[in-house]
Amino acid sequence: MRIMKDIIEKIKADPRYLRNIEFGEPRSGHPEGKVKFHIIDLETNLELLRERGLTEEDYWKLKFMIHVHDSFKAEAEQRSPTLHPRNHASLAKEYASQYTNDADLLNMLQYHDENYELWKEFSQTGKYNEENFQILLDSIQNWDLFLLFTIIDGCTRGKEYSKLGWFINEVKKYKEIYIDSSWVLPHSK
Repeated sequence: MRIMKDIIEKIKADPRYLRNIEFGEPRSGHPEGKVKFHIIDLETNLELLRERGLTEEDYWKLKFMIHVHDSFKAEAEQRSPTLHPRNHASLAKEYASQYTNDADLLNMLQYHDENYELWKEFSQTGKYNEENFQILLDSIQNWDLFLLFTIIDGCTRGKEYSKLGWFINEVKKYKEIYIDSSWVLPHSK
């Protein structure tokens, strides 16, 4: 995991990354404002989950995603669909591909907000786009790692915690996973 640690240090020294994490104002779902403050919150969540027995490999993959997943919002086309080349997730995936060829990890970056989109649709209409959910189910291989990241990213101030249990339960209908809603972190203050 030394390699992943070195990669994260390179990313944290990258002028593009340093410029982009200054982006953001307090808003719905992100009262912390700047991406760099979101990263701090997520690193805190990662350390809380580490106490539950994460492997070193999972720890460093999660840390990598924490630093990359939202770091391209400054360059993104706002409100673009998940797979649009100017969506912040697509830009994050493209950037991360300079450092890893792990297709599953890259897909996790691409689809990291899809759980929210599905939940939002379900909470408004009582159903969600099953085709998009199937694409997600087919795109991710390590569902436990993806769900851990979903928890890390979703257990911050301004986020709707109920979506986490809902999403975990939807995945459980189709995938064998060990992560369950007991992994959801307590509300932060």
